[in-house]
Amino acid sequence: MKRLTSSLLALGAAAALSMGAATGAQADDHTVKAGFVYVGPVSDHGWSYAHDQARLAMEAELGDMVETTFLESVPEGADAQRVIERLARSGHDIIFATSFGYMETVIELSERFPDVVFEHATGYQTSDNAANYNGHFYQGRYVLGKIAGLETETNTIGYIASYAIPEVVSGINAFMLGAQSVNPDVEVKIIWVNTWYDPPREAEAANALIDQGADILVQHTDSTGPLQAAQERGVRGFGNDSDMGAFAPEAQLTAIVNNWSPYYVERVQAVADGTWETGSHMGSMADGMVQMAPFANMADETRAVAEETMAGIIAGDIHPFTGPIFNQDGEEVVAEGEQAPLDMILGMNFYIQGIDDAYPN
Repeated sequence: MKRLTSSLLALGAAAALSMGAATGAQADDHTVKAGFVYVGPVSDHGWSYAHDQARLAMEAELGDMVETTFLESVPEGADAQRVIERLARSGHDIIFATSFGYMETVIELSERFPDVVFEHATGYQTSDNAANYNGHFYQGRYVLGKIAGLETETNTIGYIASYAIPEVVSGINAFMLGAQSVNPDVEVKIIWVNTWYDPPREAEAANALIDQGADILVQHTDSTGPLQAAQERGVRGFGNDSDMGAFAPEAQLTAIVNNWSPYYVERVQAVADGTWETGSHMGSMADGMVQMAPFANMADETRAVAEETMAGIIAGDIHPFTGPIFNQDGEEVVAEGEQAPLDMILGMNFYIQGIDDAYPN
């Protein structure tokens, strides 16, 4: 078990800030300093916005127990290294690095700053003082697929994808499995924009997909650009990471909503109590980390299917990656009646059968 106490005790003059290493109890005069690093602006109304809303909710719940800092629009790479190291050197007890591309930086800095706790979103590496956390967001994408498969009139869905990392690829595959389960004729066209947040580029991709016949858009990017483009062109789509319906009320069918706040409360509380442990956490629909925005702009029959699918996932009766599942080469990757293991989903590097686009190198 990793307890964030040794650095504070070793500081001498700062010993009054100790979290009570000997007893594991929270010292009354200690305020946990929590730093958050975002890859996009908090105004993106997507990924970074959802994390920052959770930070604010955590502040509201924990009150004076916590003091937070956030840094937005931090590119993955050397800039992230400088920013996260600055947080580690400035007395932060716990640092939440909220993008996949921060992973190597987090692991390296956790070794250099063994008395700081690090939390990395969507990654897969851990260390004694670095944990990772993620959600089964592909569950939501499976629901989106069912909605799109039932609502499309052209049988062509446009998918705006950010980077070819496993999280995005598994989302594409889960979406396709959901769509195929209700509409075997559905086709998915994918444009990779190689960015998390670039509203003009995302909107441009959306318009290109609409020009190719897509009447429903899906995005794994962070801005409201694609959904607003959908509304302007008279088609429908899905928000991402938060409820984007206010920006396109006539176009949004629903959105996957990321609810990080309970996790942030739990982890900061653990630091305060001296009970923090490393590990990997995967939230889900069942525990409320993966949520859906209200269903709108769809037939009542479609809404019923979506609600039944959500209920089945929460109850454990439906798993999006249940076999038989075949890859693009026709090889069976998940046997009939079996469920894909979590490590396959988290490391997914192939398209399933039915996706005609070439897998990106």
